[in-house]
Amino acid sequence: QVQLVESGGGSVQAGGSLRLSCAASRSISSAIAMGWYPQAPGKQRELVATITSIGSAFYTDAVKGRFTISRDNAKNAVNLQMNSLKPEDTAVYYCNCQLPQALGSPSTYWGQGTQVTVSS
Repeated sequence: QVQLVESGGGSVQAGGSLRLSCAASRSISSAIAMGWYPQAPGKQRELVATITSIGSAFYTDAVKGRFTISRDNAKNAVNLQMNSLKPEDTAVYYCNCQLPQALGSPSTYWGQGTQVTVSS
C-alpha cells in the first residue's frame, strides 16, 4: 500500500501559476503510472496529466502546453507545474498512483486532494 499527500494548492488569478506536489509514503519507482485528476463541483474526476514508470508524460488537450508533470523517484514524489491558469482549471486536484501486483490487476491509490481556485 501507499499513502499519498497532495500540497501546493491555493487561489490565484487567471494567468498565474501553481505547483502541486504529491508525496508518497514509500518508493514509487515501481509505480506503473502516476497522475493528476481534477474534480470540479458537480463533475466527475478526470485525468489531465500522467507520467509512466519510464518518465513518459501524457496530457489532455485542455492542459497541453500549460501543465508539466514530473516524477522524482528519489523523493517519492510527483509534481504538477501549472502555468497560464484559467478559471476553468478550478477544481480539487487528486493525485493517483497505480502499483503493480504480483497477481491480478494493479492497485490504485488516491490522495485526499488539494483545492485550486483560479479567479478571473
